[in-house]
Amino acid sequence: METRLLFVHALSPLHAGTGQGVGVIDLPIAREKATNIPYVPGSSVKGSLRDSCTNTKECKIVFGPETSNADEHAGSAVFSDQRLLFLPIRSLAGTFAWVTCPYILHRFVRDAKEVTLPQGINVRDTNVPQTANTSECKIALTGCALRIQTKVYLEDLDLNARTDADTSIWATWFKEQLFPNNTQWQTIFEQRLCIVHDDVFAFLLQTATDITARIKLQEDTKTVQTGGLWYEEALPTETILYGLVMHVPIKHTQKNGVDVFDVIRKLTGKTASVRWESNGWAWSLPSQSQIKEVTCTPVINNMLQRFLNRYSQLLLIQNRSKSMVPSHINSRCLSVPLD
Repeated sequence: METRLLFVHALSPLHAGTGQGVGVIDLPIAREKATNIPYVPGSSVKGSLRDSCTNTKECKIVFGPETSNADEHAGSAVFSDQRLLFLPIRSLAGTFAWVTCPYILHRFVRDAKEVTLPQGINVRDTNVPQTANTSECKIALTGCALRIQTKVYLEDLDLNARTDADTSIWATWFKEQLFPNNTQWQTIFEQRLCIVHDDVFAFLLQTATDITARIKLQEDTKTVQTGGLWYEEALPTETILYGLVMHVPIKHTQKNGVDVFDVIRKLTGKTASVRWESNGWAWSLPSQSQIKEVTCTPVINNMLQRFLNRYSQLLLIQNRSKSMVPSHINSRCLSVPLD
């Protein structure tokens, strides 16, 4: 059985819920029972990727047959839950910080031992940076964007900034895995990495998620329905999670591990103007020179058409010409390189 790492980067607030909550938040996010750390179920990731797979034959081999024929054979790809790795926290300097803690990194080391990692870091527990107390924050040796003199201010917390060689090693490895071939985002990540005490991170897990109030309107009067107010929790934009993808050989198929991972890699590639990433849609309006090919599924085509109609309506509301929608943007799904 072969195993690979899978990272999820949230480009918009990410809600992977558990149903109705019993507290103040009506729709909380999924959290581990013992640690209270948020996660995204592996079934959600697998279902999202399967929905974007257009090759019926490959889809059946990698993800398994349709529900009506589920007894034929299992899929050859198994997805673990996506575990929290870096939580974005508002910062007085640098806008926000990507925050983690020793416990999270120790878990990553334990899981990463199941896969063959690229060279560049020795994933041993002794290499995980340790924070001496709850008032300390470990940062990379150079170029930190979070520090104001000797302090790092996260939300209402003021922490003592401590440069650390091990933190720099981890920052270098993670930035290359998370943002390959993108030096700008690699620099942004390295400048904003912050490792805090486990207790501080536990506090941030309770206070730093997005809480949004939502309402349901009556169709005829456009007023709020009785009981139509609820609060929904989500992981904030820029959250980074990780998980494992395992290839399990299936007797009925001829796909090996390399083929299966190649299919998954294509599905997670950032190559569309409307692209699936982190359990949500991220929209972008490409220039004419960026367009390389035209491919689309009916579902994506319909969503893009609705988006463009709404975009045109907003321009008219603002007394701006509908012709301001670029002429090359239409109801087609466009494959666009985003690097």
